[in-house]
Amino acid sequence: MGGDIPRKQPLFCLKWPWDVNSNANPNKPLSSCSSGPPWIFKSIQTVGSLASTLVESISKPQTRNQLQFSKLATKTKGLSGEEQGELEQRALACALANGKDATVIEFYSPKCSLCNSMVDFVGHVENKNADWLNIVMADAENDKWLPELLNYDIKYVPCFVLLDKHGRALAKTGVPNSRLHVVAGVSHLLKINRPSER
Repeated sequence: MGGDIPRKQPLFCLKWPWDVNSNANPNKPLSSCSSGPPWIFKSIQTVGSLASTLVESISKPQTRNQLQFSKLATKTKGLSGEEQGELEQRALACALANGKDATVIEFYSPKCSLCNSMVDFVGHVENKNADWLNIVMADAENDKWLPELLNYDIKYVPCFVLLDKHGRALAKTGVPNSRLHVVAGVSHLLKINRPSER
C-alpha cells in the first residue's frame, strides 16, 4: 500500500557536468533532476544566445526589406510559430536595448491584406528615421505575443504601438479604417516622440 507513493518533486536541482551519466545504472530509478544539462548551463546558454543576437543586430543593422525577406525565408525553412515568435521577441529585446529614442511595434497578421500593403511604407519610415527609431514586427496571431496583445489592448491589425527608449508605451494607432488612416496614425505617432532638431 505505502510502496506506491510517488516521490515529491524537489524545489530545485543541483547538478554538475560530471553527474550527467550518473543514472546509467538501470537498477537505479531516475530522479526528477536527471534529464538534460544542469540548469545553470541552460541559463548561461540563453544569456549567451541573447547577447550574441544583440551584438549581431547592432553590428549589422538590416533594412526593413531585408527583414521582410528573412522573415519569408524563415517561414519557408519550416520554423514553428513558437520559433517565429521567439525571433520576433528577440528583435524587440534588441531594439529596446540599442539605445534609440523610440521603438514602434507593428502588430500584424500574415492574412491581413492591409498589413501586407503597408510593408513598403513602413520600410520607408524606418529607413528615413533609422537614427532614432526602431520598428519591430509582431504577429498578432502568434500566442507568444499574447501578453503584449493584452497589455497594449490590441484588438485589430495593423496596429502600431510607440514605446519610448525605456520600453514604456506612449500611444498606439486607432482602428484601421483605410490605408490612408493607418499612414496618418503612424505619422502622428512619430511626431509624438521625434527628437527635436539641434
